[in-house]
Amino acid sequence: MSEYDKQWCAVYTKPQREEFAELNLRRRGVETFYPKLLLPNSAQRKGRVVSLFPNYLFVRFETFSDEYNSVAWCPGVKRLVSFNATPAIIDASVVDFLMSQTETNGVISARSNVRMGEEVCIDGGPFDGLVGIIQEPPDARGRVKVFLKLLNRPVKVEVPVEYIKAGWVAAGSRAEV
Repeated sequence: MSEYDKQWCAVYTKPQREEFAELNLRRRGVETFYPKLLLPNSAQRKGRVVSLFPNYLFVRFETFSDEYNSVAWCPGVKRLVSFNATPAIIDASVVDFLMSQTETNGVISARSNVRMGEEVCIDGGPFDGLVGIIQEPPDARGRVKVFLKLLNRPVKVEVPVEYIKAGWVAAGSRAEV
């Protein structure tokens, strides 16, 4: 078996068992990649690491070999992502790109993609459920200045960035801030 015969595939894991599945696959000698996202610090917790693709991880193996059963029946693995019983091959350039974005242990630092003037929904805290407009981007303490319409007039409030309902992007990506 040559390195050129190995291909990247996605594995669907049991709920919240990505790390367990990755450990067991590595013990079996299977190359794995489990990308994670580091969300910014909040008042309640220090930087939270979450799965970039919940319940999924990438494995590199020779798809039509004995390794297939070793991967498919590994503890923590629910199934290989496949179509018509054929493992779905993931282009190596996609996995290489994700790997290039990571720091140690497959962790990608995230930043908010909120923009000034953007309308956002508040998801948590005393302003939960209200809609506001971003006045200033997040500061060093992770707080965002937002205009809310309260009592029929605009009020500027500071809200922790994690209460802003918006997406997260990789810190190294070229998306606009």
